[in-house]
Amino acid sequence: MLRLAARRLLGLVPTLFVIVTLSFFVIRLAPGGPFDDEQTLPPEIKANLEAAYGLDQPVATQYLRYLQSLSHGDFGPSFKFKDFSVTELIGQGLPLSLTLGLAAVLLALALGVPLGAFAALRQNGALDYSVMAFAVLGVALPGFVIGPLLALVFGLHLRWLPVAGWSPGEWRYLVLPALTLALPVIAYIARLTRGSLLEVLRSNFVRTARAKGLPERIVLWRHAIRPALLPVVSYLGPASAFVMTGSLVVETVFGLPGSGRYLVQGAINRDYTLVMGMIIVYGSLMLVLNLIADLLYGWLDPRVRYE
Repeated sequence: MLRLAARRLLGLVPTLFVIVTLSFFVIRLAPGGPFDDEQTLPPEIKANLEAAYGLDQPVATQYLRYLQSLSHGDFGPSFKFKDFSVTELIGQGLPLSLTLGLAAVLLALALGVPLGAFAALRQNGALDYSVMAFAVLGVALPGFVIGPLLALVFGLHLRWLPVAGWSPGEWRYLVLPALTLALPVIAYIARLTRGSLLEVLRSNFVRTARAKGLPERIVLWRHAIRPALLPVVSYLGPASAFVMTGSLVVETVFGLPGSGRYLVQGAINRDYTLVMGMIIVYGSLMLVLNLIADLLYGWLDPRVRYE
């Protein structure tokens, strides 16, 4: 397992380097610059600003300077938020975004796996059809539709939960956003668990366990559930990417001061350093989450470790 983890960890470095390189040059292909929308600036002041931030130099030189700063853990200054560095801006909103994403993933696992298992054990029954109908509905409805509907029902009509804003330490403000993010992931996990468990329950080793007279509960928990979770673990990588990108919409719908708003504002304002900082943080998080999914897969399937 340690060899598998070391091999996967070494593979993150070139991948992150490719992400940084492509992002650096792609965001500069868009027309305009950080100071083009400030029409009141005289040309000489605009030129001084570009010189102060190094934007008057060739793109290759800017790239090498950025890599040098990045090697020291410096994301650089923000072009639009003059009083803050990119590191400070990310530090303000990232904890809330991570908390929201983690809550959504844990909620999806806690609900999706049992729902899929119950549907498989009650195949072609009312529970099975209900879970699959919910899965189809969860996949079909986007977050910007689910969020307002949940806010309308639980916030405005029932008045159980707040519909917007954020108060540190108040978990009630995270319930609706986390549920909005988690619903499509719950649907996918339920479908994957159901299909995989049905296949495992028909396998030869499960028939052998039943032939030995083991109770169905023991057969399920000791023999069937572990291999049935392999597709779910494989989906955790794409699920984490979905949660990260979906949080941008959910944070806007529910008015949460997360880090997603900085990525959107940075892209609109051509704030190169802010966009690069957010891309690096989100890219690193997704690579680490995919690494964790690979390690979980290796733990569930010994054949991966042996290879």
